[in-house]
Amino acid sequence: MSLQQAKEMVGVLLVDKPKGFTSHDVVYRLRRKLQMKKIGHAGTLDPMATGVLVMLIGKATRISQYLMSVDKSYEGEATLGVITDSQDAEGEIMETRPVPELTEAQVREVMKTFMGDQYQLPPMHSAIKIDGVKLYHLARKGEVVEREPRFIRVTAFDLLSFALPKISFDLHCTKGTYVRTVAHDLGQKLGCGAHLSALRRTGSGQFKIAQCLPLDEIEKLSLPEIEKRLIPIYEAAPRVAQ
Repeated sequence: MSLQQAKEMVGVLLVDKPKGFTSHDVVYRLRRKLQMKKIGHAGTLDPMATGVLVMLIGKATRISQYLMSVDKSYEGEATLGVITDSQDAEGEIMETRPVPELTEAQVREVMKTFMGDQYQLPPMHSAIKIDGVKLYHLARKGEVVEREPRFIRVTAFDLLSFALPKISFDLHCTKGTYVRTVAHDLGQKLGCGAHLSALRRTGSGQFKIAQCLPLDEIEKLSLPEIEKRLIPIYEAAPRVAQ
């Protein structure tokens, strides 16, 4: 069946992104499965991250900006005492430091300082463009350039588990927040450095991880079964659909 012959589906498909895949890898796999070109997503996840990836099928791509602007929620793990150039586990180790004998109460107190409105400095290893060049291209050459801090808001930052040198946390924040930078900055405030060692997006606006299906399971479904899982545009973005 050719791309032209296939019936074009329309709606939002909620995927639980597997680790090791880029967001574009998921787009590619769905284009191949659905035999459609017009597929996008509302909010990138780094390859090491798993969880909620909001896929836009067919004409649903027109609500991309609306769905990208919503708040996000994550469960993450930070490894203290190890600093990487990318601020996450995919980067090169730049420095290791001894982890002080912290208590849960001390960590929770420092986490409270991240709450509310603030400006966050984007990491060099990011897709933000300066003079048309993505920062990560410059970072790979060892270059560090001035970046504009971005306004973000953190509405929840809670400790889930405490087993030094690792801590896990729950984070609710506005779009554009770099969770790996939150982990890095937390490590700096704790005096030992840290990097983000695991990340799972648990929510994107109204969409939650419980509604998502792993990519490999979606690929096993028939096209009619996938179509039944699509959320109509008017439900996904009611203000846009009106």
